[in-house]
Amino acid sequence: MWTYTQDPSTHQQWDLRFSEITYLPKDNPTSPQRFLYSTKIGFGFKVNGIGESVATKTKDSGESTSVLKFSSDSNLSVIRQGSGYWKYVPEQGGIKFFTGYDYQTRWGIFGQIFDKFIFRPLMVWATAWSFDCLKNWIEKGLHPKQVIKAKLTVVISGIALSLVWIYQGLIPKLLFTDTGEVEILKQSGLFTGNEKSVLTFIGWAEILFGLSILFIHKKFLHIINIFALLLLSATAFFSNAMIFTFPFNPFSLNLSMIAISTIAILNVGCLPKASNSITKQK
Repeated sequence: MWTYTQDPSTHQQWDLRFSEITYLPKDNPTSPQRFLYSTKIGFGFKVNGIGESVATKTKDSGESTSVLKFSSDSNLSVIRQGSGYWKYVPEQGGIKFFTGYDYQTRWGIFGQIFDKFIFRPLMVWATAWSFDCLKNWIEKGLHPKQVIKAKLTVVISGIALSLVWIYQGLIPKLLFTDTGEVEILKQSGLFTGNEKSVLTFIGWAEILFGLSILFIHKKFLHIINIFALLLLSATAFFSNAMIFTFPFNPFSLNLSMIAISTIAILNVGCLPKASNSITKQK
């Protein structure tokens, strides 16, 4: 745990708050360790700052605390200066890892408002997510690069599936109901006389499910997706088996969507979660 958090080249790999951390050479071995840090904020811009490890204290019980202070002269940084600590508390079968920090902002009253409602909550989330990422790396061997790829896989899978569900709900069921969807319901014989109302309900349900799978990256949604697609395939087959001979028929579409959900399920278990860390703002 100490190596993963105190070695700058390792620390920068799991902590979302920093893109690069570099130790500065010491004039005296007993001098505090100073370091440079930078954070990429997108579009080629990055925020630079300087930090200093003020003190490290270790108790006989093995509990250790590392204190640091940091500052940034960059006008792009909402943080002007601040301080924080890391605490390592050995326990039976593991280590409790704590952090606490606070800082002064720039940009006047705007900076205070921006920090309170946007920046600070984002920093709390990034800290909690990073801590769980570190935990998965140490305990499960999941390197942060693997985690990022897994996250992208789940996000792309969610986008692809949501677009299909939203399209299927909006276009053939709500906007263009005369394209064959009503006829399929009539052939099923289950909703005689109420086909259009049922079709409208199904359309909205598909849109809502598409939005859910886009924003909620949970395993159970992909399991629901797979079972729903299997059920729809079976219903379509027994209603009109000839539909499976058409181009882009339910078999090819549903099989592809089931494969995408399976890929997402295999990756979603690798994702760190900010909710796995206990956060408390003072």
